[in-house]
Amino acid sequence: MNTARPDPDALLRAISRQNGTRGRLKVFLGAAPGVGKTYEMLMQATRRRDAGEDVVIGVIETHGRAETEQRAAGFEIIPRRAIDHRGQILHEMDLDAILARRPALVLIDELAHTNAPGCRHDKRWQDVEEVLNAGIDVYSTLNVQHLESLNDVVASFARLRVRETLPDRVLDHAEIEVVDIPPGELIERLKAGKVYVPQEASRALAHFFSHSNLTALRELALRRAAQAVDAQMLDYLRAHALEGTWAAGERLLVAVGAEAGAQEVVRAGKRLADSLSAPWTAVHIETGPASPNAASREDLAAALHLASQLGAQVATVPAAGLAEGLAHMAADLRATILVMGQGASRGLVRRDGLATQLARLGLGAAVHIVPRAASHAPVKPRRPAAARDAEFDLAAWLLPPGLLISGALIACVTLAGVLFAALGSVTNIALLYLLPVMLAATRYGLWTGIVTGLLSSLAYNFFFIPPIHTFTIADPQNLITVVVLLAVAVVVSHMAGRLRDTAMLSRASAVRASALAGFARQLTGIGAAGDLGRVLCEESAGLLGAYTVLLMPEDGALVEIAASPPDVGLQALDRVVAQWAFDNRRPAGRGSDTLSAAEWLFLPVEAGGKALAVLGVAQPDAGADGAQPVRADLLPMLTSFLDQAGLALDRIRLEAERGQMRRLEERDALRAALLSSVSHDLRTPLTSVIGLLGNLVPADREQERVLALARAEGERLQRFVANLLDMVRIETGAVEWRPEPVDLAEAVASAVHDLRHLLGTRRLLIDIAPDLPLVRLDPRLLHHCLINLIENAAHYSPAQTPIRIAARQRTDGLDLSVIDEGPGLPPGAQARVFETFTRLEGSDRKGGTGLGLAIVKGFAEAMGLQARAANRTDGQGACFTLAMPGALLWKESDQT
Repeated sequence: MNTARPDPDALLRAISRQNGTRGRLKVFLGAAPGVGKTYEMLMQATRRRDAGEDVVIGVIETHGRAETEQRAAGFEIIPRRAIDHRGQILHEMDLDAILARRPALVLIDELAHTNAPGCRHDKRWQDVEEVLNAGIDVYSTLNVQHLESLNDVVASFARLRVRETLPDRVLDHAEIEVVDIPPGELIERLKAGKVYVPQEASRALAHFFSHSNLTALRELALRRAAQAVDAQMLDYLRAHALEGTWAAGERLLVAVGAEAGAQEVVRAGKRLADSLSAPWTAVHIETGPASPNAASREDLAAALHLASQLGAQVATVPAAGLAEGLAHMAADLRATILVMGQGASRGLVRRDGLATQLARLGLGAAVHIVPRAASHAPVKPRRPAAARDAEFDLAAWLLPPGLLISGALIACVTLAGVLFAALGSVTNIALLYLLPVMLAATRYGLWTGIVTGLLSSLAYNFFFIPPIHTFTIADPQNLITVVVLLAVAVVVSHMAGRLRDTAMLSRASAVRASALAGFARQLTGIGAAGDLGRVLCEESAGLLGAYTVLLMPEDGALVEIAASPPDVGLQALDRVVAQWAFDNRRPAGRGSDTLSAAEWLFLPVEAGGKALAVLGVAQPDAGADGAQPVRADLLPMLTSFLDQAGLALDRIRLEAERGQMRRLEERDALRAALLSSVSHDLRTPLTSVIGLLGNLVPADREQERVLALARAEGERLQRFVANLLDMVRIETGAVEWRPEPVDLAEAVASAVHDLRHLLGTRRLLIDIAPDLPLVRLDPRLLHHCLINLIENAAHYSPAQTPIRIAARQRTDGLDLSVIDEGPGLPPGAQARVFETFTRLEGSDRKGGTGLGLAIVKGFAEAMGLQARAANRTDGQGACFTLAMPGALLWKESDQT
């Protein structure tokens, strides 16, 4: 019966693809430019378009090739976005326009392209990820030399290092189609000028486009496509719980033991994987408690670290036996070749018989045994005599502590048996000797239990079987008793030892799972980055037995927020390495491929596709013996810690932003309520006061002047209250406009009339041509806009200077401007002047409430206008303009 179950991760990926929540990516992979990737992509896109699907071009690079340009004709093209970079206009793909358009399929050429500064993402493949997440299918193109994993390989024979690369994981779930032509045909196309212009083609033929280079690139493209197909096949097998090796492609599993020759096995596995162009995994099977030999632990850590440096996936798996563990891993990985070393015996199982055990367990992989010659064994430096004496204790080797304790227990049982024998009964004394046997086997292992069983048999024979105090057995029945006791002791010892090993393995696994669960549980209750950093540093330090420090960005630099121990200090070089790891989102420092001269290893803490912090790890004695900061077998668990910490940091950041937004919303709601309350409470008494002032009859000129001034101030206060009400309407979204044809000259005259008391003898220059068309606007909202603009100009310009109101028609609309002769606006304040409660010091915009221009902007946008502010170009002063688009101009055809 098939007891396998689907892999959860593979099953989730399959369900996601079936639900259509993510778009599908198809990559047209080629060996070099000019093989026809873009042309083939357009051909297949044409078929989908002709079938009725919505297909658009996001970006296509034709490089002047006539065939490609002809094939691209007829497609809808999303206009590119213009970006000003250091005075040069660059055109990049408009990601937001594609997402707003939401086609069924978009064509995005050159997947490895680097975007210009100012784009949302640094790389085009990141733009493609966002498009795919929006549920849009993507066709794209790629040359094999742009893959990150093949960058060094291509540079080794092409003498050219490609700068634009993308991670291999981008292709993990993509459909790949290889576009391939023979090298000779590509060279002929190059000579014919179908790839580059003649001058560039000559240079390319002399350097990159040699027959040998193209052949090697062609092989890399075919191999990489085969690997992608193999990975997708494995994903399908795991999602559907299908058994079997499915050896369509080679997959290697390298068994790494805790012996001196383990690194030779790793190197042999790497050479074999390279020769087969196959993925490989290095695994260590834990079949018992950790070895007490420090040298063995160092050999194992060094071998696993070497495997990770050479590109292998590294794993440490607990199992009841070496053969069972290897067979399980081989079946899980669908390995076709198992590589292991020829070493010494391990427990009761010799490596010579391991292949037989694997065959008995149904291993479906070939076994490759790496012989280890004595001359190839790594030579370790001779250690001081004192150190060697400390590691080798002859007495401890001859009489292990467990055997001494077992001997003491046997003595106690013998003494108890002698006391029982004195009472006249020796029938069941033999059963007492099973107690030290079971205790020794369960606590100290199989061999100690067997030796204890043998000693127990001898003690029982010597003290209780006649003739006593001799090892002679006179009665055959007593001989049977001794043999049965010894056999039971051996069987119980073996079973108890296996049970002990299994329990210790389960305990080790439980400890790791508990550590991860405990760490996750601690993170759920943390609300500050400092507390999270302290927990992460303490847990990581306990796991690795190392110093740890967490750094996070603050004011453009990385600062230490937690460390274990707290007094850890970083040198200048360490900070440079940490900054590099943070900026590039890659490990750096000791034990990595970058800046390995540092004593610290820095690992980025990421979430949401960006680095949030960086964790530094260093061994306390790293400077003395060059120890690696992180053992390779502990790296997966540390990675899990960092992943969980990244998610927690991202959660803390989002909670802080949400709290800030909530405070802003509460502040805005309170301000709106206050404005509404104040304005309504003031409006009624103001209306009464202004009415009473208008009914009073002055007795003389002085009273007439005072009443006029009081009436003007009352009207100004009424306008202020009206502004408060208007601002509340704008912020609550309650502004409604009813368009009708408006004559701008009449609208300006009405606003000037309402401001007659404020303007007084102020000179106004109204420059509005009588033949201007009517404009479809809301007269009431336009009246408020003009009132505030004219009042603003009168308030912030000298009284003896005129205010000009001008209207000019453009080819695509009409501008209505209010121009003063005040000091003007400070540099960079043209947009800020329209913000609520903004008053610009050092300009003609200081003083007042700061509401008038904000109301102008709000009402203008409600009517479809644009409010602009600028300094005059023909003299001193400011110019405020209401820009009206051509769609609002009244035409003869609009009359019905």
